[in-house]
Amino acid sequence: MAKGSIIIFSTMNANEELIQKFYTAFQNKDGQTMVSLYHPEIQFEDPAFGKLKGKEAGAMWLMLLERSQNLTIRFSNIKANEKEGSADWEADYSFSKTGRLVQNKIHAKFTFQDGKIIQHKDHFSMWKWLGMAMGPVGYLLGWWPALGNKVKKEAVTGLQLYMKRKRM
Repeated sequence: MAKGSIIIFSTMNANEELIQKFYTAFQNKDGQTMVSLYHPEIQFEDPAFGKLKGKEAGAMWLMLLERSQNLTIRFSNIKANEKEGSADWEADYSFSKTGRLVQNKIHAKFTFQDGKIIQHKDHFSMWKWLGMAMGPVGYLLGWWPALGNKVKKEAVTGLQLYMKRKRM
């Protein structure tokens, strides 16, 4: 070893490294790497898209990255064992429909299988998100399930059109 060399030992286990790699790829807008870390039978869920399975989950990240404007991702509190894990992450971006700045704070939970992420569930306040994305109307009506359902339906329809256009 050369004089002055520094040896760094990772204290992260393999699944913590998997989560870190996922969010680092997200920061770098590298959707292909994100998708590669998902198990082929991935099940994803969040308040905006609902439940997505398989190719839909990966396509969602590819679509969001392709459409993102001034996206900044931060992540922290990565924890995992051999079966499950979690992380906190934040996304700052301009919502494409309104141009309004969104600063979304998300808690993610993961389940692992065969060295990949097989379940990924993001938790965040839909009411807060609607308020940031849509302004006063979102804050006033964000609690109303019909508005959240409308947003979810639009998100899923947009994803289906994206997948059709990209022949996924």
